[in-house]
Amino acid sequence: MLRKLTALTLGAGCLALACAAAATEAPKTAAELGLMQGSPPPADKRVDQGNFMQAPYNRWALQHMRELVPTRAVSRGQGAVSPLEGDNVELGDLEVALASGKRLSVSRWLQESYTDGFLVLRDGKLVYERYFNGQTADTHHQMFSATKSLTGAMLLMLADEGMVDLEKSVDFYLPELKGSAFADASVQQVLDMTVGIRYSEDYTDPDADIWKYGYVFGIGNKPRDYAGPLNIHDYLGTLQKRGQHGKAFHYVTPDTDVLGWVVRRQSGQNLSEFFAERIWSRLGAERDAFFWLDRSATEMAGGGLNLTLRDGGRLGQMILQRGRFNGEQVMPAAVAERLLDKGDPEPFNRLYRDPWYEQIGYAYHDQWWTFNNPHKAVSAIGVHGQFIYIDPVARVVIVKQSSHPQAESESNEVDGPQIMHAIAEQLMGRSG
Repeated sequence: MLRKLTALTLGAGCLALACAAAATEAPKTAAELGLMQGSPPPADKRVDQGNFMQAPYNRWALQHMRELVPTRAVSRGQGAVSPLEGDNVELGDLEVALASGKRLSVSRWLQESYTDGFLVLRDGKLVYERYFNGQTADTHHQMFSATKSLTGAMLLMLADEGMVDLEKSVDFYLPELKGSAFADASVQQVLDMTVGIRYSEDYTDPDADIWKYGYVFGIGNKPRDYAGPLNIHDYLGTLQKRGQHGKAFHYVTPDTDVLGWVVRRQSGQNLSEFFAERIWSRLGAERDAFFWLDRSATEMAGGGLNLTLRDGGRLGQMILQRGRFNGEQVMPAAVAERLLDKGDPEPFNRLYRDPWYEQIGYAYHDQWWTFNNPHKAVSAIGVHGQFIYIDPVARVVIVKQSSHPQAESESNEVDGPQIMHAIAEQLMGRSG
């Protein structure tokens, strides 16, 4: 995710009138907007593959992905649901002083950031849970790039078993990528997104490479002048090198699809099967999850996971508990501890040279973000406002699912981490 604090703070990409409206009234729900109502819905209210990433259509789409794109289930298995016991704390009135100088309550922030679902766990207890825009506890929600962090975890689990050597080059495992940008990058460099690659992930640029990647997975109309492959495996081979690997963090979604390919190759399973067998079926999840697929039935490792809010909480809690959850060691403790590590800030802002990477972010490692707060909280993050946030010091897990009009917004990317830090501090102050 390309993050520019200056642009976000100035509200780039948001019309002044729309921004003013968002600050004074709750955003309209999908139902209030009349999306997908009627038989058939009016033309301007229909959500389809051509418009579902755009506002306001994403207000409906991000809770209905199985109706729009091909998917594959991640089975929860046959076990009992692991309980999430309640210990309710009213956090809505908590007011946070932000770095911008404004003060914002949690409830107001949830409104302004187009939240669909929001959940807070402290020491494994469910202390706060809210739903908006028609979402319920049973609703699957698109997680976008929060998926990357879980793909990274799967790869590290294979490395822990000796099935992947993180220092070997990608072409050792994927000879199909010889001649591409990834060929001589180490698996670890791909995990940390320090691959020297010619690639643009600027969501505001309609000609950016990210929209070609999106088209491979059925997003929108064919990009201008694009005549490339229509499946992810062939697409990855077209990406070319630019500069030295290992020097600077460069956020590139296809990096994660390379990792997903390595997981498939070394495990002999598709991502859905691997994730279900190793993690999902052992969590006591309430619902199956599912992955978005390309045209050749390959999962979008860089952004295709859909899950319910509470199951996202279980996933984050398992990692916080060093991989132990639901009465068993779901993830190797060494892998979970590595995900919770703060990482190396040295390469983080070399390329972007932007204040977000110094004031909000701290580092990126193994497909996880680290925030620049005293606790060095880590998070999986997805566009339009998706978070699985873990504070290992305060012992807090926060899951946020949203449908913001902007892929990257001040309310989610700038205000959001500050408010989540404040929630964690507040809860830690109540009970130590």
